[in-house]
Amino acid sequence: MKKIIGLTLMVFMIVVKTYAQENPNPITTAAPFLLIAPDARAGGLGDVGVATSPDAYSQHYNASKFAFMDSQFMVGIVYTPWLRELTNDVFLGGFSFAKKIDDRSAWAASLKYFNLGQIDLTDINGTPEGTEKLNEFSVDGSYALKLSESYSMGVTLRYIRSDLGIESANSTINPVNTFAVDVSGYFQSEEKSYGNINGIWRGGFNVSNIGPKVSYSNDGQENYIPTNLKVGGGFDFILDRSNNISINMEFNKLLVPTPSISVNDDGQPPYIQEDVNFFNGIFKSFNDAPGGFSEELKEVTWGLGAEYMYDNAFALRAGYFNESDLKGSRKYFTVGTGFKFKSSKLDISYLFNASEIKNPLENTLRFSLSFDFGNSY
Repeated sequence: MKKIIGLTLMVFMIVVKTYAQENPNPITTAAPFLLIAPDARAGGLGDVGVATSPDAYSQHYNASKFAFMDSQFMVGIVYTPWLRELTNDVFLGGFSFAKKIDDRSAWAASLKYFNLGQIDLTDINGTPEGTEKLNEFSVDGSYALKLSESYSMGVTLRYIRSDLGIESANSTINPVNTFAVDVSGYFQSEEKSYGNINGIWRGGFNVSNIGPKVSYSNDGQENYIPTNLKVGGGFDFILDRSNNISINMEFNKLLVPTPSISVNDDGQPPYIQEDVNFFNGIFKSFNDAPGGFSEELKEVTWGLGAEYMYDNAFALRAGYFNESDLKGSRKYFTVGTGFKFKSSKLDISYLFNASEIKNPLENTLRFSLSFDFGNSY
């Protein structure tokens, strides 16, 4: 029997939030790998990153942060074994590069690759028929510009490919190829004195993956890609020249329609999504939940992260991520650390499940390596 169906559905359903309890009404999308936090720094901060200080992985969270980066070049490499509670050959990898153009602007590019592992094929009698390897990836480029001394905006263009079909099995699942756009903004105040300490305020937003619906099959059924809104803020407590503590909080909401049309025409679950174009879907996503405003609030996930930095060379991190039981029940704590060696940085993070429901993300370990080159502006 072909194992592709089971694995594909398993990975798809896990990532798009189908772990819920009573009367679940999760929002599903195509290419959900686009929402996975790739790097270990944010991984140690409860997946918070839209308003943290700029780093090599800002492309995923908020590309406008690159306009405030200190070095001329940033390079990042990430590797995350994924869903280790279920399988041992699924992983997320990536590469990013950013370059400061001048004191006001920067450009960046990145690659994110999601490997769904090796699928062993057998016939109805269990006779091996070879293997297939499924994958998804995205390639993007961005431009960030300071509009003032404390505020910047950025735009990102992204190419997305999702290939979940098996060629040798004459699969009816077609590869998906599409484009999407991100629009982001970032605020970073000047360092100011607040009593016995100095501090810096930060804030940011990012509307990511704005793009058309896609179809995996020839039956005309289309799926939304994960258009997502991130909003967050934070404050850096600069205790002295060597000690710094940052506190950040972030909110996320998928900007795709909530399943609200009753399958059985009785007004009760299960529901399917309304068939509208992606642009109208963005606006409908704020007021279409069948449970009203209270259910809309449950669609907002939030994360809280804290980072202690010593001498800009050693970091300790902790965070928490929360999602409603109705929409996925992902709740977890994260911890992490970071080390800087001259121009290179190594970050590691670990995830602990905090939900009553067993989470396949339990024990997720992230690794990321980055490099800063060139003189500061």
